[in-house]
Amino acid sequence: MLPVRRLAAILAADVAGYSRLMGADEEGTHERLKAHLSELVNPSIEKHRGRVVKNTGDGLLAEFPSVVEAVRCAAEIQRGMAERNAETAEDRRITFRVGVNLGDVIVEQDDIYGDGVNVAARLEALAEPGGICISRMVRDQIRDKLSYPFEDRGEQSVKNIARSVRVYALRPETISELPEANVPAAAPPRRRTAPWGLAAMAAAVLVFGGVAWWWLSSATKHSTTELAAVAATSTSIAQPPAAPRLSIVVLPFANLNNDPNQQYLADGITEDLTTDLSRIAHMFVISADTAFTYRGKSTVARQIGRELQVRYLLEGSMQRSGNHVRINAQLIDAGTDAHLWAGRFDGDTGDLFTVQDEITHRIARSLEAEMITAEARRPIEQPDALDYILKGRAIALKPPTRERTADAIAMYERALTLEPSSVEAQTQLALALLRRVFSGTSETRVSDVERAKGLIEQASIASPRSWLAHYARGNLLRATGRCAEAIPEYETAIGSNRNCPCNYADLGWCKLVTGAIDEAIPLEQQAIRLSPRDPIIGVWEYRIGIVHLLQSRTDEALVWLSKACSDNPGYATMHAWLASAYALNGESQRAAAELTEARKLRGGGYSSIARMKSAADLDIVPAVRALIEASYYAGLRKAGMPEE
Repeated sequence: MLPVRRLAAILAADVAGYSRLMGADEEGTHERLKAHLSELVNPSIEKHRGRVVKNTGDGLLAEFPSVVEAVRCAAEIQRGMAERNAETAEDRRITFRVGVNLGDVIVEQDDIYGDGVNVAARLEALAEPGGICISRMVRDQIRDKLSYPFEDRGEQSVKNIARSVRVYALRPETISELPEANVPAAAPPRRRTAPWGLAAMAAAVLVFGGVAWWWLSSATKHSTTELAAVAATSTSIAQPPAAPRLSIVVLPFANLNNDPNQQYLADGITEDLTTDLSRIAHMFVISADTAFTYRGKSTVARQIGRELQVRYLLEGSMQRSGNHVRINAQLIDAGTDAHLWAGRFDGDTGDLFTVQDEITHRIARSLEAEMITAEARRPIEQPDALDYILKGRAIALKPPTRERTADAIAMYERALTLEPSSVEAQTQLALALLRRVFSGTSETRVSDVERAKGLIEQASIASPRSWLAHYARGNLLRATGRCAEAIPEYETAIGSNRNCPCNYADLGWCKLVTGAIDEAIPLEQQAIRLSPRDPIIGVWEYRIGIVHLLQSRTDEALVWLSKACSDNPGYATMHAWLASAYALNGESQRAAAELTEARKLRGGGYSSIARMKSAADLDIVPAVRALIEASYYAGLRKAGMPEE
């Protein structure tokens, strides 16, 4: 028999310093805790339609059908405890820490289990005494309903949870100043004093039927506005809570082989994709255990979306033939049943686990881009910080131009205006500022770098384990000519997020300029494998071309540099390197044309060899600098660039 599962809001609470309190006054602590539970905590949970699942000695676990009510209950408990402790000596005060999470749970009569419960417990441990910590999914659900000023604490690595958890905190001093919530508390269910008899039930049906008939027969007497108001009210009551943004379930991949022994491969892809997607910022992913309960069922997308409260479904198939494996996947909008994206991925099963790993990374990367784009297109009456972040990221998924970079910066600036402590808004804005520095389109290079530095410092303090903050710091170091120092930042980012191609690509560049030339091409190729249609793929192709040119493989350099200029024609430096390669290959007319294009894109930046050297990367080691002199600059001289 399959376990009973449901989506629930989980509240975990424990007493801070319980062992110390018990050691000082065992009986008194026990009695005070019982009083707090019976007079404040339990009535508050019942008032907000929750249920106490179990008491844990120094705390409790409760579940709620509404995440809004769970958070309101947590705030009510903490506010009440502050009042009850006001006249108690500080060393005798009982103070709770509270964590609230939204997740899929396994339900038993006297307990609930699953990652949703585990995360709630970890959030509780991160909370200050008298404070509350919630997960990103809870924050997304309450942000438009409760005006509680939660602080973004960034991504946190917690015990026994594979993925990092985005944490938002409400401080004790903030809770004490909270206004009453703008959503009325759910009324407790009424209790009947005596069971209804059949006659009473029949009479009620007749009365209700008569009222309904009267209302319908006189409906034309009501104004259109009144009828619309009634309809809207009834609809709002019947509607389930909105599915979180970027929420998805990876349905079991179908095994198209007749051989049941191949099922493990299809299941492995399902589980790996679930894990990879769960590492993406703001992503809410239904557990693989729940997803597998839909195996073999002909349930439509909309029904699954309603049951699991997700916006997107991923379904696919696996077929293996000899040493070849083919994976098909498609992304579906659960609300409209529309197919948003489809992809086919092929691999050689000589190293099966490597192929499986690479394919799942590529699918996860593609899905992230598609879902962000879809979310950015959704019409929203009152956008919040996350909406602007997603819009900015959607812009960044397009081929870069000066205008698009400016638009992305504007989106992140709006996000920071709405939520100044947002770690992601700070980091994404810093990356966008550095992006125009690297592209040579910044008209305020010094101030852009300084602004990015300040934003990254804020983000790193708030979320020291954030892979995005490490990646941004690597870019900052690279922008200031400190590529050797950037290498460990990129390596740390890869350790936390193996799906981001830029981590590999920018690490490859730093390896190149610091002398580890042989390590550069594999890293750039890994970036291309992860994102073969990336908007800046030309940058990675150009770097591969540079390595070939430095190592006197001019034919290979021409192939890669030509691809780079074709895929990202707006980068002046790519055209300059291609001009050099053409000149070294004896193709003077093509060399002159590419040099003209480089000058057109960056004006006087390519007027002379001396001017180019003065603007070159300061962190290039002497051995690599000598190779650049013997190849790149030599080719530019042949293409007609003067020395001074």
